[in-house]
Amino acid sequence: MRLTSFTDYGLRALMRMAGSPERAFSTAELAQEFGISRNHLAKVISALAGAGIVRTRRGGGGGASLAQPAENLRLGKIVRVLEADQALVECFGPGNTCVLTPRCRLKSRLARAEAAFLSDLDQSTLADCIYRPNTDRIQP
Repeated sequence: MRLTSFTDYGLRALMRMAGSPERAFSTAELAQEFGISRNHLAKVISALAGAGIVRTRRGGGGGASLAQPAENLRLGKIVRVLEADQALVECFGPGNTCVLTPRCRLKSRLARAEAAFLSDLDQSTLADCIYRPNTDRIQP
C-alpha cells in the first residue's frame, strides 16, 4: 500500500506538533523544516482542522497545534481522514469502469488487506511516533 504525499505530509506535521504540544506551528515553518510545499501543506492542515485533529489560529502567535493529546489520536483514524478521497484501486472508488469488476476475485482480498493495514495502525497512537528535531547538531 502506498500513502499519498498528502497523508505523508499530514503525518509528518502531526508528529512534529506532538513533539512540542505546548506551541503552535505556522505552515511556513513546518514546510521549511520538512522541505515540502507550503501550499500543499496548508491544504493538509485545513483537512486536519476540519476533522478536529488540529486547531488553527490566525495572526501573531497563531498557527496549528494538536486539538487533543497525542495519546488520543489513533494513527488509523488519521490515515482514514487524510486518505478519505483516495481509493486503493479504481474499483473501490466512484465511477468504476474496470471491466473485471463483475467477476473479479481480487477486490475482496484487497479490501481485507486495506482493513488489516488500518486496523494495525489503530493499535498505535500519535504519541508512539512523536518527533523532536535533533537539537544537539551544531548549526553552521
